[in-house]
Amino acid sequence: MSRLLTILLLFAGTYSQPGTAQNFMYQAKSIQQMVSSSHDVFVPISKYLRQGNTEKLSAWFAKNLELDILGNSNDCSKVQATQIIKEFFTTYPPKNFVIIHKSGQAPLKYAIGTLNAGDEKFRVTLFVKTQSSGNLIQQLRIEKGGD
Repeated sequence: MSRLLTILLLFAGTYSQPGTAQNFMYQAKSIQQMVSSSHDVFVPISKYLRQGNTEKLSAWFAKNLELDILGNSNDCSKVQATQIIKEFFTTYPPKNFVIIHKSGQAPLKYAIGTLNAGDEKFRVTLFVKTQSSGNLIQQLRIEKGGD
Protein backbone atom coordinates (compact mmCIF):
# COMPACT_ATOMS: atom_id res chain seq x y z
CA MET A 1 0.00 0.00 0.00
CA SER A 2 2.86 2.40 0.77
CA ARG A 3 4.24 1.72 -2.73
CA LEU A 4 0.88 2.78 -4.21
CA LEU A 5 0.88 5.98 -2.16
CA THR A 6 4.42 6.76 -3.28
CA ILE A 7 3.44 6.31 -6.92
CA LEU A 8 0.36 8.49 -6.43
CA LEU A 9 2.40 11.21 -4.78
CA LEU A 10 5.04 11.13 -7.54
CA PHE A 11 2.30 11.25 -10.16
CA ALA A 12 0.73 14.22 -8.38
CA GLY A 13 4.00 16.12 -8.67
CA THR A 14 3.87 15.93 -12.48
CA TYR A 15 0.71 18.06 -12.74
CA SER A 16 1.40 21.57 -14.00
CA GLN A 17 -2.03 23.13 -13.45
CA PRO A 18 -2.21 25.34 -10.35
CA GLY A 19 -4.07 23.70 -7.50
CA THR A 20 -4.38 20.30 -9.19
CA ALA A 21 -1.32 18.81 -7.52
CA GLN A 22 -2.44 20.14 -4.13
CA ASN A 23 -5.90 18.58 -4.55
CA PHE A 24 -4.36 15.30 -5.60
CA MET A 25 -1.96 15.40 -2.62
CA TYR A 26 -4.88 16.07 -0.29
CA GLN A 27 -6.75 13.05 -1.69
CA ALA A 28 -3.65 10.86 -1.38
CA LYS A 29 -3.24 11.90 2.28
CA SER A 30 -6.91 11.13 2.91
CA ILE A 31 -6.42 7.64 1.47
CA GLN A 32 -3.34 7.13 3.65
CA GLN A 33 -5.28 8.20 6.77
CA MET A 34 -8.11 5.79 5.94
CA VAL A 35 -5.65 2.92 5.48
CA SER A 36 -3.77 3.64 8.71
CA SER A 37 -6.96 4.14 10.73
CA SER A 38 -8.31 0.79 9.53
CA HIS A 39 -5.23 -0.92 11.01
CA ASP A 40 -6.16 -2.12 14.49
CA VAL A 41 -3.05 -2.22 16.67
CA PHE A 42 -4.78 -4.61 19.07
CA VAL A 43 -5.11 -7.41 16.49
CA PRO A 44 -1.45 -8.51 16.58
CA ILE A 45 -1.11 -7.76 20.30
CA SER A 46 -4.15 -9.97 21.00
CA LYS A 47 -2.68 -12.72 18.87
CA TYR A 48 0.58 -12.73 20.83
CA LEU A 49 -1.24 -12.68 24.18
CA ARG A 50 -3.40 -15.61 23.05
CA GLN A 51 -0.30 -17.53 21.94
CA GLY A 52 1.77 -16.58 24.98
CA ASN A 53 4.43 -15.37 22.55
CA THR A 54 6.60 -13.23 24.83
CA GLU A 55 9.15 -12.40 22.15
CA LYS A 56 6.65 -10.97 19.67
CA LEU A 57 4.53 -9.32 22.36
CA SER A 58 7.58 -7.57 23.83
CA ALA A 59 8.35 -6.06 20.43
CA TRP A 60 5.33 -3.83 21.12
CA PHE A 61 6.66 -2.69 24.53
CA ALA A 62 7.82 0.90 24.99
CA LYS A 63 11.40 1.40 26.14
CA ASN A 64 9.98 1.89 29.66
CA LEU A 65 6.48 0.87 30.65
CA GLU A 66 4.21 0.33 33.61
CA LEU A 67 3.52 -3.32 34.31
CA ASP A 68 0.96 -4.45 36.88
CA ILE A 69 0.78 -8.23 37.18
CA LEU A 70 -1.59 -9.60 39.82
CA GLY A 71 -1.19 -6.48 41.96
CA ASN A 72 2.60 -6.21 41.63
CA SER A 73 3.10 -2.86 39.96
CA ASN A 74 6.44 -1.89 38.44
CA ASP A 75 7.81 0.84 36.23
CA CYS A 76 10.30 -1.22 34.30
CA SER A 77 12.42 -1.42 31.21
CA LYS A 78 11.38 -3.37 28.14
CA VAL A 79 13.86 -6.12 29.09
CA GLN A 80 12.49 -6.40 32.66
CA ALA A 81 8.89 -6.38 31.43
CA THR A 82 9.68 -9.15 28.94
CA GLN A 83 11.10 -11.35 31.70
CA ILE A 84 8.10 -10.71 34.00
CA ILE A 85 5.60 -11.56 31.22
CA LYS A 86 7.61 -14.67 30.32
CA GLU A 87 7.39 -15.85 33.95
CA PHE A 88 3.65 -15.13 34.00
CA PHE A 89 3.09 -17.18 30.82
CA THR A 90 5.17 -20.03 32.30
CA THR A 91 2.98 -20.06 35.42
CA TYR A 92 -0.27 -19.47 33.52
CA PRO A 93 0.00 -20.86 29.96
CA PRO A 94 -2.44 -18.87 27.77
CA LYS A 95 -5.33 -20.69 26.15
CA ASN A 96 -7.32 -17.77 24.76
CA PHE A 97 -7.50 -13.98 24.74
CA VAL A 98 -10.46 -11.89 23.60
CA ILE A 99 -10.78 -8.10 23.52
CA ILE A 100 -14.08 -7.05 25.10
CA HIS A 101 -13.69 -3.27 24.89
CA LYS A 102 -11.57 -0.76 22.94
CA SER A 103 -11.54 3.01 23.07
CA GLY A 104 -9.44 6.10 22.62
CA GLN A 105 -7.81 7.85 19.72
CA ALA A 106 -4.22 8.40 18.73
CA PRO A 107 -1.99 9.16 20.48
CA LEU A 108 -3.49 7.01 23.27
CA LYS A 109 -5.73 3.97 22.81
CA TYR A 110 -6.70 1.29 25.28
CA ALA A 111 -8.25 -2.13 25.26
CA ILE A 112 -9.65 -4.44 27.89
CA GLY A 113 -9.74 -8.17 27.35
CA THR A 114 -10.19 -11.53 28.99
CA LEU A 115 -7.27 -13.94 29.11
CA ASN A 116 -7.89 -17.61 29.82
CA ALA A 117 -4.61 -18.96 31.11
CA GLY A 118 -3.83 -22.00 33.19
CA ASP A 119 -7.16 -22.80 34.81
CA GLU A 120 -7.99 -19.16 35.52
CA LYS A 121 -9.45 -16.06 33.92
CA PHE A 122 -7.68 -12.72 33.93
CA ARG A 123 -8.69 -9.20 33.00
CA VAL A 124 -6.03 -7.57 30.81
CA THR A 125 -5.84 -3.81 30.25
CA LEU A 126 -3.53 -2.41 27.58
CA PHE A 127 -2.65 1.23 26.98
CA VAL A 128 -0.97 1.87 23.62
CA LYS A 129 0.60 5.17 22.66
CA THR A 130 1.22 6.22 19.08
CA GLN A 131 4.67 7.76 18.70
CA SER A 132 6.91 8.59 15.76
CA SER A 133 8.51 5.14 16.22
CA GLY A 134 5.11 3.44 16.02
CA ASN A 135 2.48 2.09 18.41
CA LEU A 136 3.95 1.02 21.73
CA ILE A 137 2.45 -0.53 24.86
CA GLN A 138 2.87 2.00 27.67
CA GLN A 139 0.98 0.07 30.30
CA LEU A 140 -0.04 -3.57 30.70
CA ARG A 141 -2.19 -4.71 33.60
CA ILE A 142 -3.22 -8.31 34.34
CA GLU A 143 -5.73 -8.92 37.14
CA LYS A 144 -7.48 -12.06 38.30
CA GLY A 145 -11.15 -12.47 37.51
CA GLY A 146 -11.74 -11.53 33.89
CA ASP A 147 -15.38 -11.60 32.69
